[in-house]
Amino acid sequence: MFERPERGERAVLVHVGPGRAPLPEEKQEFIALARAADAEVAATLDAPLRTLNPRLLIGTGKLGELRQLAAEARAAVVLVDHYLSPAQERNLEKELGCRVVDRSSLILDIFAQRARSHEGKLQVELAQLRHLSTRLVRGWSHLERQKGGIGLRGPGETQLETDRRLVARRIRQLQERLRSVARHRDLSRHQRRRQEVPVVSLVGYTNAGKSTLFNRLAGADAFVADQLFATLDPTLRAVPLPDGGRMVLADTVGFIRDLPHELVAAFESTLEETRDARLLLHVVDAADPAHGERIEQVQEVLRAIGAGQLPVIQVFNKADILGREPRVDKSATGMPARVWLSAATGSGVDLLLDAIAEYLHRDVVRGTVRLATSQARLRARLYERSGVRGERPLDDGGWEMDVEMGRADFLELQKSEGLHLLSTAGAAAPAMLQ
Repeated sequence: MFERPERGERAVLVHVGPGRAPLPEEKQEFIALARAADAEVAATLDAPLRTLNPRLLIGTGKLGELRQLAAEARAAVVLVDHYLSPAQERNLEKELGCRVVDRSSLILDIFAQRARSHEGKLQVELAQLRHLSTRLVRGWSHLERQKGGIGLRGPGETQLETDRRLVARRIRQLQERLRSVARHRDLSRHQRRRQEVPVVSLVGYTNAGKSTLFNRLAGADAFVADQLFATLDPTLRAVPLPDGGRMVLADTVGFIRDLPHELVAAFESTLEETRDARLLLHVVDAADPAHGERIEQVQEVLRAIGAGQLPVIQVFNKADILGREPRVDKSATGMPARVWLSAATGSGVDLLLDAIAEYLHRDVVRGTVRLATSQARLRARLYERSGVRGERPLDDGGWEMDVEMGRADFLELQKSEGLHLLSTAGAAAPAMLQ
């Protein structure tokens, strides 16, 4: 194995472009990731690949260039902007004589540095161990006798199996602790549902300005920095709305292209804050030339975590840099679809709050339902959701109830319990729900 210093490692970056040359914005992002991990970027190498080498990822020609570049730069580590299989990682390290880290491992390393809360540290450790579990053999590659077979079995193989058992045991411990944290989060969400407080979640590409906007809206002091993944731990704050209502605003971890699957799985409970939101505010760095691609990449992650169908208002941040005035763009249905603002100056934040209030007001179903005596369970669920505004007993023992609840809750009860409205109040419930 290779010893690792605490920080400031000299690194050579390999920009891989499958089937094409690496794009400039991809290269800049990977350089930012390397610096976020406290690496000193000594040199870079572009590696457009027509086909991926199953043994080394890159071809032998590029391998020769990389070996010379790493030696001239006195690099301690080579960072590759692509996923590497355990075998590819080991083969490259053997050829180059230094550590090789792929994109997934680099992002995991950044998360390990930035985690502050107990839950965040547990989640990052779980993701790292899941990633490490496929690479344990690398630590014992110097034990030539571990290849197996008669006369070749030895302590190296035994040690490897011991390590695998220890890692598996630790993974189970972390999963149990995170399940306990998830149960606590479930109680908090249940309480918010009972109080009918809608959750609005900030999502977006990393470093788009989510935490700055969160602080502006909530009057909070969440950590803000011009760096990738400044925020890992979700922060929730109650925020008053212009119409007299209120919401719970959630600031979450930023997304990035090719987010490691281990992170998505480990941050399951944290990402539930996004999946359970009534509305998503997709913060976009309007000054980023590649913001169109960033929007699609965020949408891909949302689909991957089961939040792809949630309603979204796009928030085009940093409008001041572009010299644009704050404004609200509406969809064909007349609802807010996009808000242009500057979180840094606060210009246009009032427009965003108005848009949120308008959307949440529209997203409420009000009306009257009639339940038979056999639907006592549905009646209990309506009270559980705090959706009952009035109740009148019927001669046959049933109930007539005036209800008001979020559209998502109503649609769930409509699907699972056959709930339907006899009449509606206001314009909140469309004809399809009557």
